[in-house]
Amino acid sequence: MANSGQKVVLITGCSSGIGLRIAVTLAKDEKKRYHVIATMRDLKKKDKLVEAAGDAYGKTLMLLPLDVCSDESVKQCINNVKDRHIDILINNAGVGLLGPVESISIEEMKRVFETNFFGVVRMIKEVMPDMKKRRSGHILVMSSVMGLQGVVFNDVYTASKFAMEGFCESMAVQLMKFNIRLSMIEPGPVHTEFETKMMEDVAKMEYPGVDADTVRYFKDVYLPSSIDIFEAMGQMPDDIAKCIKKVIESSSPRFRNLTNSLYTPIVALKYADETGGLSVNTFYNLLFNFGPLMHITMSILKCLTCSCLRRRTISPN
Repeated sequence: MANSGQKVVLITGCSSGIGLRIAVTLAKDEKKRYHVIATMRDLKKKDKLVEAAGDAYGKTLMLLPLDVCSDESVKQCINNVKDRHIDILINNAGVGLLGPVESISIEEMKRVFETNFFGVVRMIKEVMPDMKKRRSGHILVMSSVMGLQGVVFNDVYTASKFAMEGFCESMAVQLMKFNIRLSMIEPGPVHTEFETKMMEDVAKMEYPGVDADTVRYFKDVYLPSSIDIFEAMGQMPDDIAKCIKKVIESSSPRFRNLTNSLYTPIVALKYADETGGLSVNTFYNLLFNFGPLMHITMSILKCLTCSCLRRRTISPN
């Protein structure tokens, strides 16, 4: 139970990766300003979180089961919170999907949207009425740079993030009238066990029904380039957790928060040309014409991005 003065923070998807680090970072706040409710679908997977939380577990951090794909589970979880009072909701739960779109079934696509989009909508719908009554609250949504810029062979995942960006951009206007803030967190590549395993799995998969050229482009061109990008530009889950803490503690939190300044010029390409040709052609050339030089390109981009822009991007203040 939260002590007087503590903010109640509910986080989805805390069994590993970014969600785990967010929960631990807030629970171990030196001033003990947060009472963290970390959630996951299966509490049997709590061991990593409990170990990382250490003494904070049972004090400033508690666990609740939650499946964001279930209306009943979402309602039951929120009902288990004292007075249904949640000051800060962090929507972190998400799933990825990678590969040639011809090889992905409609059911697989629906599952991605069920978690990445409708899961967020369920959570917001459940906590929003109480926040409106109190005229207070902060909702954070784990989006992605791919919610701003499409990335080849990430078609369905990107679409789910674009949908979420549009939904939240619309909601943010209404929520401001009730003194509720909505913030998008937009990382680029992040080194997690989930990402590593997914990359390994798709490299080994066969793609029946997909033409040989597309499979070759995916396995021999895209995947090596993607690994280069991760090595040159990837962040750690702790980096994202620190960014979120800064957003929460900002006196005037921004709506969009890129966590990685190295992606600022890439996103800017899209808005520099209203026809869309600049960004599409740039990504085409980087992937298909300059693939062997991708790592060098990423290294140069890293050097060109000044430290002042990095600070501005990471810290809302």
